[in-house]
Amino acid sequence: MASIRREISIAARPDVVWEALRDWGAVHERLAPGFLLDATVDGEDRIVTFFNGSVVRELFVDLDEESRRVVWAVRDGSLGLEHYNASAQVVAQDDERTRFIWIADLLPHNLASTVGQLMDQGLDAIKRTLEPVATATP
Repeated sequence: MASIRREISIAARPDVVWEALRDWGAVHERLAPGFLLDATVDGEDRIVTFFNGSVVRELFVDLDEESRRVVWAVRDGSLGLEHYNASAQVVAQDDERTRFIWIADLLPHNLASTVGQLMDQGLDAIKRTLEPVATATP
């Protein structure tokens, strides 16, 4: 199984980043607009549409308020994945900076490079989205 870990530092307060990450149904508006075009909640699942037209059904696994961590898995979709589970976590660097950690485990192995590139693009969108919020907040 391929395992991918990506981290990025965001110039935003950890509580601001956590509020955007934990909003399961608005990930396309609050966390990664442009990278994700749509998200529709269906029970505990969400169906997300990516910028490239790929659509996946994501199964909600866990939301841990104490560790500021969300876990999900892909049930089905157009990415060709046999298995995908992931977590994203918000870690305070200080009062005004956040470390955003995204870990994904997937099969088949040969999709690791493609998924890693998508994760990089997603993190860039998250950074672009949340950093202006931090500067506009008193």
